[in-house]
Amino acid sequence: MVKVKKRGHLWLLPADQQNARKSLHFKLERLEDGQESSRRQIGLTSAVFLIFNRIIGTGVFATPSTILRLTGSEGLALTMWLIGAVFAAAGMQVYIIWGTALPRNGGEKNYLEYLFRRPKYLITSVYAANSVLLAWAAGNSLVFGEYILRAANIDPGLWTLRAVGFLCVTFAFLIHGTALKWGLRIQNLLGFFKIFVLFIVIGTGFVALYKRTKVGENPQDDSKPDYPVTTVSVSSFCLSLYNVIWSYVGFSNVNYALSEVKNPARTLRIAGPLALGIVTVLYLLANLAYFAGASKEEIVNSGRLVAALLFRNVYGPRAERVLSGFVAMSALGNVLSVTFSQGRINQELGREDILVFGRFWGSNRPFNAPLAGLGLHWFACFLVIFALPPGDAFNFVLNVISYPLSVINAVISLGIVYLAFQPYSGWPKVNTFGQVAAVFFGAANTFLFVVPLIKPPPGDEPYEVLPYWTHAVAGWAIFGLGFLYWFTWAFLLPKLGGYRLEREQEVGKDGLSRYKFMRVSRRIRI
Repeated sequence: MVKVKKRGHLWLLPADQQNARKSLHFKLERLEDGQESSRRQIGLTSAVFLIFNRIIGTGVFATPSTILRLTGSEGLALTMWLIGAVFAAAGMQVYIIWGTALPRNGGEKNYLEYLFRRPKYLITSVYAANSVLLAWAAGNSLVFGEYILRAANIDPGLWTLRAVGFLCVTFAFLIHGTALKWGLRIQNLLGFFKIFVLFIVIGTGFVALYKRTKVGENPQDDSKPDYPVTTVSVSSFCLSLYNVIWSYVGFSNVNYALSEVKNPARTLRIAGPLALGIVTVLYLLANLAYFAGASKEEIVNSGRLVAALLFRNVYGPRAERVLSGFVAMSALGNVLSVTFSQGRINQELGREDILVFGRFWGSNRPFNAPLAGLGLHWFACFLVIFALPPGDAFNFVLNVISYPLSVINAVISLGIVYLAFQPYSGWPKVNTFGQVAAVFFGAANTFLFVVPLIKPPPGDEPYEVLPYWTHAVAGWAIFGLGFLYWFTWAFLLPKLGGYRLEREQEVGKDGLSRYKFMRVSRRIRI
């Protein structure tokens, strides 16, 4: 007997029709072989800049003041950036292992589904809720608005800031949804530009040292920066690490589009470490530049405008506006990169019929780009930009994204360790270095999602208005919504409708194979 789909249900065909079905499978395989290569448009250079654009956004320009406030000294702040680099390197190794084993679009969704096979489709629903409801690009869109308004010498009022941030994420949505190749070209261009901006910031630090222009300190003491390590709480350490990790988030960016990457295994092994190594050096030098050009008090009080503060101290107010424009362009590049990845995750969720109206969300029409999937992420960003208190919006987005991501990263990391002892069929052998990286990354992420549940000491609260536990509760609430969606979609409705969900592999019109959820009638016709 052979299964066929008819009117949304699967039926069994008599055995004498199996030969025709085998012939169809052979044609589909040939179609996949021919069309998949044309679909793979992302080479090594584009992969490197996908990572650059995701990592180098606003983190290194907007978070140093928070990290310095939470750690209390320049020395410990620099140490946190080094810890973040080690953390990201371990995470990079984890994602290389998974991406090599499962080289297709979707990222963590594929890895979680590979690990959790019971209850059926539960982890798929939980991940879908996490992907659809989190507004990844919202925080950097607001930072874009803040910096571009400062560059234009306009006071960033509440609604003005929200409007400009909304226009930023809307531009990213439209360019990637209507002109895919132009979106990639702009991303690559802004990737080069971000490195250029970082070099300007680093060079300004050397100018500050040369001119002895540190404000608020005796020039004779410039060579002796404040390096004593102050006592910090576990909560403040965790929050500062969240900010550092946010600045390194993006090392996994290529994993979301591996079906579109040329020679994905080789590209992952080269592009990831290369991009991360360059970024780490630039981050450390940029922080040294801030410490050279401004006092600790100024940096702590600068909020998200520490890069602009550096330029004002060294070159004057006019230069500050120029640098603000540069940082805004860097933020735009990050928004473009984040939107590119999230649109593809949403598209895959739609194509597999996990989302309601899956055919619509998974469509590539009319511009041969995931316009609908991108629109789903755009709508989530719209809600966050206009709903949250402006002073807390950026920190909330940063923390509420980092928190569920820490849970997911802990699971997939420790999953590698589990598979070393209980490997599934087809799982590759992982070397000792990969196992050690997985243990470290898993343990570190476990720490990051446990500590935020503990009340921080006075002065270490992450928000101005919102309670300290807001992002932790929001993260678990999103997972809870995923559970409710699973209960409705995979259990209640099938029971009421007289069908069951089955996952079948198929080849789409784009020539790529994927799994798709189909409704299988409980009544089988022969």
